Amino acid sequence: MAKLKKAYFCQNCGAQASKWVGKCPSCGEWNTYVEEIIEKGNSNSTVKSSQSKSKPVAVQDVENQPQLRYRTPNQELNRVLGGGIVPGALHLFGGEPGIGKSTLLLQLGLAWQGIKVLYVSGEESQQQIKMRAERIGISNKQCFLLAETNLQSILQHLEKEAADVIVIDSIQTLHSSLIESSAGSISQIRECAGELMRFAKQSSTPVFLVGHINKEGSIAGPKVLEHMVDVVLQFEGDRNHMYRILRSAKNRFGPTNELGIFEMQGSGLKEVANPSEILISNRKEQLSGSAIASSLEGMRPILIEIQALVSSAAYGTPQRSATGFDLRRLNMLLAVLEKRCGFRLASKDVFLNLAGGIKVEDPALDLAIVSAILSSTEDIPIAPKVCFAAEVGLSGEIRPVNKVDQRIQEAQKLGFEKMFISKYNLKSIQTTDFKIELISVGKVEEVFNKLFS
Repeated sequence: MAKLKKAYFCQNCGAQASKWVGKCPSCGEWNTYVEEIIEKGNSNSTVKSSQSKSKPVAVQDVENQPQLRYRTPNQELNRVLGGGIVPGALHLFGGEPGIGKSTLLLQLGLAWQGIKVLYVSGEESQQQIKMRAERIGISNKQCFLLAETNLQSILQHLEKEAADVIVIDSIQTLHSSLIESSAGSISQIRECAGELMRFAKQSSTPVFLVGHINKEGSIAGPKVLEHMVDVVLQFEGDRNHMYRILRSAKNRFGPTNELGIFEMQGSGLKEVANPSEILISNRKEQLSGSAIASSLEGMRPILIEIQALVSSAAYGTPQRSATGFDLRRLNMLLAVLEKRCGFRLASKDVFLNLAGGIKVEDPALDLAIVSAILSSTEDIPIAPKVCFAAEVGLSGEIRPVNKVDQRIQEAQKLGFEKMFISKYNLKSIQTTDFKIELISVGKVEEVFNKLFS
């Protein structure tokens, strides 16, 4: 019998040490090192290097093969993945508890006609999954359920069933008999993910792994887990709102700047084909402190309603609060209005909210945020058919943004009549191609004069 070998692993970042340490030298967290047994048993899957038949090949001698993709019935998922699922790809699906990860993947398996899907759950029983499937609507007779946590037993079922798509919910619940540490430990996650990766590559079967996240919002387990997989998907959203956003943090087969938007309903997750219409409220009366921004996520233009409230500070220290937007950038914009434009906001409470509960980091929202703050400060509403797309610099200048033509087309499609853009964007577009009135500005003072004059 092989001698047991032990090591200490950081449960936050996966760093390994020969002895226990209080503070992890890699991530800086305290009291995260746990002792684990890392000695494997005898495995027939180990291949000696002398038996390897691979050899180096010149780059120009490698044969180009067309990359096949399986388009799923979920168009938003196809958009995020870059057109569909690549055979043999390993996907890591992360998100907060209760955000809808299991629901989306089960819904995918039930709606994919003609594809054999094996849904492996280590967290729920088959009866619990059946209840969710009935709520969603069962339509695929080729969707099979397996409640198992032992990796070796799962691999046997995978070879026996020969499914077209595999879903593992979740990777933290699996354990391998070759590793003596508990399920969810660094060694177990690394070993189970490695075995599933080898199965996916050898059988050309796409595999989805559901991953838990830690308190910082990143996927729990070793960082090598995200390096091993081909695609890392993040499912975001607020429980108090019905909308969910699917982002790609890593994609070896497509872009990483696309996003998919879903609406949580009683019957599952519904795709949102035109998010601009749901992110803009249809209000009949004009209110101050509201502006429409034209944002761009990947190749998809989105119109977002910016809501701002400026009031006198009731206490000694003014409050600054931002929902869905970077608070540090909001403080920068307030400093620009204070220094460059002469607006006295240092003694004011400023609250900012992006309608719909989404989070956006596009700098093109700057001009709409500044306009909403000025509208709330002066208590003058902005015309309902006006939108904004420009970045604000530290000197108060209005800077250009990329792909402004797509932003203009989206605003024109939704019936907007005027759009404020940077005057430097006029060089890259043909104004005669658009029916919407384009108002070019170069300074924040010009925006204020043209909006409220």
